[in-house]
Amino acid sequence: MDITERKITKIAREAEKLVLRTLRTKGVGTAEIDLIHAVRHNPGCTQAALAELLHADKAAIARRTKNLEGKGYLVRRDAPNDRRSQLLYPTEKAENLKSSKAEIEAAFYEYLTSTLTEEEAAAFAAVLNKLYTASKTESRAGFPHFTNARGEETTDET
Repeated sequence: MDITERKITKIAREAEKLVLRTLRTKGVGTAEIDLIHAVRHNPGCTQAALAELLHADKAAIARRTKNLEGKGYLVRRDAPNDRRSQLLYPTEKAENLKSSKAEIEAAFYEYLTSTLTEEEAAAFAAVLNKLYTASKTESRAGFPHFTNARGEETTDET
């Protein structure tokens, strides 16, 4: 039984809605944010690599990269080993989106925690830190509590 009722996920989803709404005012849509994020984490990748990474159509990726290049979020450079390929890199404007997103999320979470008393906020922060630490530990170990002996993923339903 999930006593959290997936509320951590639901709160994160609400924060993401605020981020997307705010970034849309800067002319950046959801799919573009995902693409910018992917390029920021994979600088020097090709459009084909992005299509594979994002599980998206190559034509859609081509349109988005061209659009983001026009908006000043991405730059293309010729691949040194293959003149037919171009590599994509984030611009400073793209890097600043990360800061914008973090600031928006922080403001939302600050708003939410302002509804708590000082004692509740301290207790919540301590519990949240404990859960986060357990989450990172499990992730770094390869999720051993969710993998059976044959290496298959397991859940409570299986």
